[in-house]
Amino acid sequence: MASASEILLLPGDGIGVEVIAGARRVLEHVAELSGFALSFDTRLIGGAAMRAGQPPLPGETLSAARSASAVLLGAVGDPAFDHLAPGTRPESALLALRQELGVFANLRPARAWPGLDAAGPLVPGVLAGTDLIVVRELMGGLYYGEPRGWDEAAGTAVNTLRYSREEIARVARTAFDLARRRRKRVVSVDKANVLEVSRLWRAVVTDIARDYPDVALTHEYVDACAMKLVMAPASFDVILTENMFGDILSDEAGAVCGSLGLLASASLGDGVGLFEPVHGSAPALAGRNMANPIGAIGSAGLLLEYGLNRPIEAAAIERAVGAVLAGGERTADLAGPSAAPLGTIEFVDRVVEALHS
Repeated sequence: MASASEILLLPGDGIGVEVIAGARRVLEHVAELSGFALSFDTRLIGGAAMRAGQPPLPGETLSAARSASAVLLGAVGDPAFDHLAPGTRPESALLALRQELGVFANLRPARAWPGLDAAGPLVPGVLAGTDLIVVRELMGGLYYGEPRGWDEAAGTAVNTLRYSREEIARVARTAFDLARRRRKRVVSVDKANVLEVSRLWRAVVTDIARDYPDVALTHEYVDACAMKLVMAPASFDVILTENMFGDILSDEAGAVCGSLGLLASASLGDGVGLFEPVHGSAPALAGRNMANPIGAIGSAGLLLEYGLNRPIEAAAIERAVGAVLAGGERTADLAGPSAAPLGTIEFVDRVVEALHS
């Protein structure tokens, strides 16, 4: 039998612990059904590490991440540390981990799940057929640009929006390669009517598109794209954009589809991939068996597809989640006011049952 693929689990904070436990169960059952081996290692990150007297990203966690086959993360964020400077809060661990692993392309799928047409704010007919993916550049832009700082005495602050041709080109190629496997349409989102960086972005993406004559490229300003996501979400296939715009637009796409709890993500580079649900740590829900595990389960599916090259098993997870939702089962964030929602554990139970059916 082939050696086991080692999955590093980083449950992190809040509901991350519960949803990662559920995602692990799903992975274990998929591996058993398909006859391949997985091994799991669990480490601390974020507030959980700080509560243990360690930095947000402990050295042993980073070392384990570098040597793993793939990393599955839950959530980071703990209000007990909100008084600290941004670079020392639990959330700093996520930015540092992305940078250390060199994951420059973040993939965030958003789709209209069966039976959830009325779960979001849109008219069901507008949402119908939505199946898009946001490809977000993950290692540049305002979140990492220098100089940055806050001069409290002067009452001023600065962040720097900076991109290089190489940074834009590599994430653009990721988006075009992905589009070739889908419906062959890329919308590149920028603010080229205002920002010099966006003009560079548009020029580089246009250059890369020449290598993909079979993929249709269009450009949208970020404000127009945000409006179109609400008005006509089904019109999108692959959305390519920079770090901050992608952060905002992908969250909007999740809200449009019903809940941030539905959204999975894959962060890819040239080495180990990082997979995580888009939602935060939601401390108010932690330990109450109320969290929606679909984002984490979907992230496990992306881990199989992009981290372990097992697209058949990834598709099996997607079908199982779809079958449970089509059967009317809901977690609290998706259930109507008169419905009896399933808890996190019970929803995972149904997904496992669907895998075996």
